[in-house]
Amino acid sequence: MTDDTLRVYDLDREELASYLANLGEPSYRAHQVWEWLYVHLAKSFEQMTNLPESLRGRLAEETTLQLVEVVDTLRSADGRTRKDLLRLRDGETIEAVLMRYERRRTACLSTQVGCAMGCPFCATGQMGFRRNLSSGEIVAQAVHFARVLQHAGDSLTNVVLMGMGEPLANYEASLAAIRRLSDPAGFRLGQRHITLSTVGLVPEIHRLAGEGLQITLAVSLHAATDDLRNQIVPINRRYPLDPLIDACAAYVEQTSRRISFEWALIKGVNDGPEQAHALANRIQSLLAHVNLILLNPSPDYQREGSNRAHVRAFAAVLDQLGVPYTIRVRRGTAIQAGCGQLRQRSERGCPGAGPEG
Repeated sequence: MTDDTLRVYDLDREELASYLANLGEPSYRAHQVWEWLYVHLAKSFEQMTNLPESLRGRLAEETTLQLVEVVDTLRSADGRTRKDLLRLRDGETIEAVLMRYERRRTACLSTQVGCAMGCPFCATGQMGFRRNLSSGEIVAQAVHFARVLQHAGDSLTNVVLMGMGEPLANYEASLAAIRRLSDPAGFRLGQRHITLSTVGLVPEIHRLAGEGLQITLAVSLHAATDDLRNQIVPINRRYPLDPLIDACAAYVEQTSRRISFEWALIKGVNDGPEQAHALANRIQSLLAHVNLILLNPSPDYQREGSNRAHVRAFAAVLDQLGVPYTIRVRRGTAIQAGCGQLRQRSERGCPGAGPEG
């Protein structure tokens, strides 16, 4: 099978219908194939039993459903978090995480191989940028975990584009994947169960606000003053905090959706009361929520996550100033669940990297 093989998960419904029409198939075939892909989660064309055998054979010859292959899997001790290293058809690898909560089953998806944003505390940022994922490669990660859950008699409830890469730097593919996953005739994931995370690409936030979507926007803020944010989120030098917060306000106004601000608490860097006050002053007037996250350790970043006392003190300032927040439970530290960490381990040849047994 060659690299230019047609990848079915890259097609939207209209493109799939056009392809099948060019094969001389009746129009209803597109609906049948679409259901097999996104409702029944078929792993092969042979499973699509209401298609003629001749069509199944031609689809198997001309196209592929296999965009990701599991090459390594790590699981948390409690079994609630699973992280997969996935190989793409060109040999590049990405990471995706499945998290089981009491009521939610959430897949964290990658949108790029590597990342160009250069945040020093992020393992993905440390590896640099390799390439964008196609919409189908993003979708295939969700389908992969949906199959895992289906096998256990369960189903996927939420998707977050918070894995490797900056989704808004791969805008078209990320938006196409969101529309495909939320298609009511296919994967059927409600848009309010989809979150897109960005470090703050201001023009793209404004563009996203006009897309007519009801997804949640999460902004990786991590600092509330430009001098500090320039150091830990380098894109801030291009899009400083004032225009970023203005873009967030425009997003809220146009969508009526609450913004989430992500804040990785780094010991001695951004966990002091002055940053908590600065954060509150910037976002008090917004329909917003802060997610306080304990920093996931990374071998190439020497700083540590904040201790409990500093977390409580930071949260107390937000409480005092009326800013809603959640201290997010850190899931999967023992299985290197921070973005890019499993890929780093694999590339460095550390023990334990290999196909799942």
